[in-house]
Amino acid sequence: MNRLQPGEATMLIAQVRKHALALTGVNEAPHHHFSSFRVRSKIFVTVPPDGLHIHLFLAEEDREKALALYPQFLEKLLWGGKVVGLRITLPKATPKVVKNLVTAVWAHKSRPATARR
Repeated sequence: MNRLQPGEATMLIAQVRKHALALTGVNEAPHHHFSSFRVRSKIFVTVPPDGLHIHLFLAEEDREKALALYPQFLEKLLWGGKVVGLRITLPKATPKVVKNLVTAVWAHKSRPATARR
């Protein structure tokens, strides 16, 4: 069983929300039965109703690096059999890493489409 050791922190949805909403141009809006965070009308994080996970829509290269570094709390997010992002298990996650990943995906999505190519 994966239990937190003394001194380790756990990440909560409230912390993700606070961090995401502090980023420039971000708003929270419903997305089907999920909550979502958007910038420039682009979704970069969704929050399933379970309150234990978030989904990040990170570029493939960054996604693969993150998966290799943090397999204990990251997994591939599939949609229609295709990998579209990362699923983060918040109770197992390191808050600093989660915040860095949220910031990275926000930075990517906040650029105009021509700058992302």
